Amino acid sequence: MRLLLLGLILGIAMPSCEQSVEGSLPMTSYRYLALGDSYTIGQGVEYEARWPGQLVDSLAARGFTVDSLKYIAQTGWTTTDLQNAIDNSLPLEDFDMVSLLIGVNNQFQSIPFEVYEQEFDSLLSQAIAFAGGSDQVFVVSIPDYGVTPFGSGNAQQIGEQIDMYNAYALQVCTDRGIPFIDITTISRQLGDGPDALAPDNLHPSRFQYSLWVEEVLPVVEVILGK
Repeated sequence: MRLLLLGLILGIAMPSCEQSVEGSLPMTSYRYLALGDSYTIGQGVEYEARWPGQLVDSLAARGFTVDSLKYIAQTGWTTTDLQNAIDNSLPLEDFDMVSLLIGVNNQFQSIPFEVYEQEFDSLLSQAIAFAGGSDQVFVVSIPDYGVTPFGSGNAQQIGEQIDMYNAYALQVCTDRGIPFIDITTISRQLGDGPDALAPDNLHPSRFQYSLWVEEVLPVVEVILGK
């Protein structure tokens, strides 16, 4: 009789226990913070055409749900501007992934390169802190606006200076074990050709951003797959 009662109790209790376990397994979703300037907010293109937004859409198609995409970025921002904006946004929540693309306005405004060196390092450290580790962060290179009609009058110097900024960022990322994704080559390959630029003839088009995402996506899949 005792065995029968025990069997009945277990038979009733076990299914409810299994339902409780299954019901407690949430679908994984991710929080993404995009730090930068006009290239991050997609100056000249629609909101959904920004490369971080296109990245989120591409991730969704591969089973990665990003339910929070936060931008701290604005056209014209230098590293100093981005740092000030971050300071004004604190405290920030934790993120599963953080991207950083900054520096073109330092170059454009002829700010001493030493400022970029100091502030890029600081911004990268903050990105790592927001993401909870360097393996959740990636840096995107600065595109070469010297290939656009806006920069064509001084294309060589712009290109050389952009290379200097990118070389420094690459070295810092290499030293800290952070992926550095080269999209500068894409900007140079497309130049001012068909579909390369937004209507302002300076910033990338939706199409160009989609090519950036093709470079970024494999790196991010590894980040989120860890």
